Amino acid sequence: MDVGLLSLATAVPSYKAAQRDVVAAARVVFQDDFEDFDRLAAVFFSAGIDERYTVKPFPWYLDDQDWPSRTEAYVDGALALFVEAAAKALDKADLVASDVDTIVTVSSTGIAAPSLEARAMAKLGFRGDILRVPVFGLGCAGGAAGLALGAELAAARPGSVVLVVAVELCSLAVRRDLATKANMVALALFGDGAAAAILRAGAGGWMQIVDTGQHTWTDTLDIMGWRVDPMGFGVIFDQSIPRFAYDNLAGGIDRILDAQGMARADISRFICHPGGRKVLEAIEASLKLPTQSLDHEREVLKRFGNMSAPTALFVLERVLAAGDLPRKSLLLALGPGFTVATVTLAASGS
Repeated sequence: MDVGLLSLATAVPSYKAAQRDVVAAARVVFQDDFEDFDRLAAVFFSAGIDERYTVKPFPWYLDDQDWPSRTEAYVDGALALFVEAAAKALDKADLVASDVDTIVTVSSTGIAAPSLEARAMAKLGFRGDILRVPVFGLGCAGGAAGLALGAELAAARPGSVVLVVAVELCSLAVRRDLATKANMVALALFGDGAAAAILRAGAGGWMQIVDTGQHTWTDTLDIMGWRVDPMGFGVIFDQSIPRFAYDNLAGGIDRILDAQGMARADISRFICHPGGRKVLEAIEASLKLPTQSLDHEREVLKRFGNMSAPTALFVLERVLAAGDLPRKSLLLALGPGFTVATVTLAASGS
């Protein structure tokens, strides 16, 4: 595979939530539901997050929002972020929307039919014969998996331009009506954002996508995902996620790299989805990386929180912006399934 990453762009909503304000609001709403609220609230301070962006002002989340109101917020907010991120990526690639042949849209935090890229067609000027590929259910793995799918589609149609957009409004999963530890973790971690990438086979670009991979562990359906009820999505976050990553990630990555004729020693930089501080520590330990070496990941987590699918692409954007690109890197993200998705990247000319 030889697919060029022509551009990468990100976008966030206009509302910013400081972690100190979030925990203060959570205390007002939930302290009567938990006898040990102060102990539970420690997750807000240990998550490694200072602030994140949300599609609605924070007081909106403290009201009782039902499925229709959450869906309306998703369609409006996700579409706006899709358009902004896609437009930025097209501009960086010196392309216009009518140049795009395929759109891969990755989103698991809401439902829209017609899907987001269809709603964006008139706003951005995509052609009527464009190939639309909306993808749902990948969760946090979606940024890496979506980029991988876009690369496979670009390689299958040499010369075609593929736009990959990952957009998630994780904040809409925060539930005032659910006094659960998982909901508190979601409240401590989640932010909203979007990322867009332009791909074309054999076209140079910032980096080359040379291979992709995925590994799903069986009997792990209850580790991460959504629980759906009349009010909306309820988050499933098993407390075993960091331990599972520590115990299993290295083996999964080794199987993926072995199929590509490589080993971990061939990778100059692992570019990881920062699901949370404990997950990052587990990734470093499992892959035997130096402690605190996932520095761009920690900075993205600190500034934006866990935005699910786009977050890994925010990290990739920071790696690209820092210059001195790794000779070979592996973008990876863990998500429901339980799955790790990877994209193997090489610096152009290496």
